[in-house]
Formats: sequence, structure tokens, C-alpha cells
Amino acid sequence: MTEGSARPGARDLALASHPGPTVAVTAFSVAMAAGAGAPPLTTALVGAAVLSGQLSVGWSNDWIDAERDAAVGRTDKPVGTGRLRVSTVRTAALTAAAACVVLSLALGWRAGLVHLATVASAWAYNARLKSTVWSWAPYAFSFGFLPLAIALALPGAPVAAWWAIAAGALLGIGAHGANVVPDLQDDRATGVRGLPHLVGGTATSIGTALALVGATVLLVLAPPGPPRAIAAGALILAVGLTFAGTVLALSGGRSRLPFSFAIAVAAVDVVLLVLSDWVVG
Repeated sequence: MTEGSARPGARDLALASHPGPTVAVTAFSVAMAAGAGAPPLTTALVGAAVLSGQLSVGWSNDWIDAERDAAVGRTDKPVGTGRLRVSTVRTAALTAAAACVVLSLALGWRAGLVHLATVASAWAYNARLKSTVWSWAPYAFSFGFLPLAIALALPGAPVAAWWAIAAGALLGIGAHGANVVPDLQDDRATGVRGLPHLVGGTATSIGTALALVGATVLLVLAPPGPPRAIAAGALILAVGLTFAGTVLALSGGRSRLPFSFAIAVAAVDVVLLVLSDWVVG
């Protein structure tokens, strides 16, 4: 991919940040912090730190994958089509990463280091791990330890319950599968060989469904005390969303809707998490 002469546009730069997951993860993090009783300033800092980290991850993905995206004609990628220069998105990624360091450490060194580890894990996926059998691991790590980072930012630096971390990891694995399946053919053409590419689209879609439902079941059954009445409805909703996304994924198309359904399941799970006693200490 050569540096084009395209002018950087705000719309293209926003598109290159992967706005869907970026906004979703930021909103979920803010909801978790506020729901756990974080002071307004802490909640705002959590949102800013997570947003800067997610922007850096999204932009680094399009920067690193620019040649691959151009090779397979990804029209949804501004860098791959030449509408956005590689240098522009690279600068944006590094600037966001620098801001993430400052904002994360403003939450306290414990919370800051854990959050930076989750962001570094996502960068490692973009840089190398997406093409290995361990492609799922950065998703599991980053989603799993995000609740811990948020908990540590609260007054007194409590920790997240084990089941909150485990549910986050399962959601991460599910998000990985739902995100990769539409791109399996393009990825193979450019030499990407992650776990979903090795096991195939059908096995990945089924595994994705099990991970998403497993996360919701854990959030319903693991918290102390009897499950709340809303938990049953949340579980039914999550299963329905997962089923719909899985049917679409198994149809063999390139629709992004299964990933949207996975985000919707994550939203349901965040509601369950906020309503539970997920902060310990």
C-alpha cells in the first residue's frame, strides 16, 4: 500500500476507527463505572481512557492492514481504498495511544496498568496474533480484564468478581468469532490464519454462539443470591439474539449483522452486570 494523495476527511478518519465497537465498548465501560457507584469524574475518566484506547486499536488495525485491505478491495476501509493516507491513520493511532497512557494512569496506577494491558493485548492482535492459533486470546484477555480495570478505578481500588472477568472473556471470544467470520475468505487470500480460519466458519459460528450464551448464563447464575426476575428475560433475549446471529452467520454470507447481534448480547450482559454485585472489596 503506497501513501496516496487523498486528503484526510473527518468522516473517513472516524470510519477507520471502527466506530461501532469503539462506541459500544466505551458506552459499556461508562455504564459499568456509573452502575458501580463511581464518582462523576472517575466515570468520565473511565470513558475517556477507554475511548482513547479503542480509537488507537481501531486506527492501528486499519494502519497495519492497509495493504491487505487494498489487495482484497475492501471498500469499507478508507485506507485500503486510498481515501485516507497510511501516515494519517498511523499518526492518529499513535496519538490516541499516547492519550490512552495519560488518561489510564489518571485512574490510578493499578487501574491504569490493567487497562493499558488490555489495550496492548488488542494491539498485539492487530500486529501479529490475528494470524495465529491464539487469535482468540487477545479478545478474551482484553474483554475479560476490562471489568477489573474499571473496578480498580473505584474509590478503595476494589476488584471485579471472578465471574465478571470470566463472562467478559467469553464475550470477547464470541466477539472475535462474530467479527472474523464474514472476512474468512479475504483473510485467507492475504495469508491470515487465525483459529477461525483453521476450524472453518461453521465451527466458529457455533463456538461463538456457545461463548455468548455461556457469558449470559454465568451472569445469571454466578452472582450471590437467587437470580433476579429480570435475569430470565435477559437470558431469553440473549439466546434469541445469539440464535438470530448464528443463523445469519451459518448462511455463508458476508453480513456484518452477526457482529451487531453479538454487541447486542454484550449490551444485555452489561445490564445484568450493572444490576449485580460484581465489585468485590
